[in-house]
Amino acid sequence: MDFNIGKLVEEYGFPTIAVVGLIYLVFYVWKWSTEEIDPTLSQAKKSVISLIDRVRMLDNDLIRLDEKLQTVLQLRGEKIQRETQKAKEAINKNGDH
Repeated sequence: MDFNIGKLVEEYGFPTIAVVGLIYLVFYVWKWSTEEIDPTLSQAKKSVISLIDRVRMLDNDLIRLDEKLQTVLQLRGEKIQRETQKAKEAINKNGDH
């Protein structure tokens, strides 16, 4: 069978041939997207979820470290104040004699 688009257009008309061509195009794009794009998107989605979980864990770790740092700084400040107070008391005690 000789495949001639001109004959097909003459016999069936341009709109009919155009619709058949568009149907094939839609089928091709649908098949391509379900066979190639969907698996890739699924894998990318898994990777993104994994990265989001890691970022959340790091954020929680940073919050915990910040709390520890604030506690250490507060305790250190209180210790420095106590030592300063003791030094002032010692100076005042020695100055009274």
